Amino acid sequence: MTFKTADICDKLCGTSPTNQCDFAQVTGNSFVSYGGKSKFYGEIVTLKLFEDNQLVRDQLESDGTGKVLIIDGGASMRRALLGDQLALKALENGWRGILINGCIRDSVDIAKLDLGVLALGTHPHKSSKKGVGEINVSITFNDLNFAPADFVYIDEDGIVVSEKPLIT
Repeated sequence: MTFKTADICDKLCGTSPTNQCDFAQVTGNSFVSYGGKSKFYGEIVTLKLFEDNQLVRDQLESDGTGKVLIIDGGASMRRALLGDQLALKALENGWRGILINGCIRDSVDIAKLDLGVLALGTHPHKSSKKGVGEINVSITFNDLNFAPADFVYIDEDGIVVSEKPLIT
């Protein structure tokens, strides 16, 4: 993978004073990288939920080839939305990465997987499994709007969301 979010910004944003650029939104990376990959990109699939990871399981059990799952967990720091078993399912089903506005658990095991995983933090308590939430809706967190079928580029320096693919 040969991209850098800094290079994408230079090309699309120039000296724009906002995080809105030509076809892209940009923010610094305030999330913690827990996966074995710190750089990943792909087509966006979204989930909006709160302390319930049944929809996370459902998505990660489906084909995720070339995709990144973006989860708005309401920034909850009370329950984990992803653990080692679900991260392994993501890897087995071709997902490139997962960005969680919330927590994970089993961080030591997730770090061994060739998968991008970013989250706000860790918490050992598992989530509920009621299946409450929304799939493939536009969500906003960290000053970014994530829409299904847009593209996300993540590395150590930041996150770029684009309406179109920037890497072929």
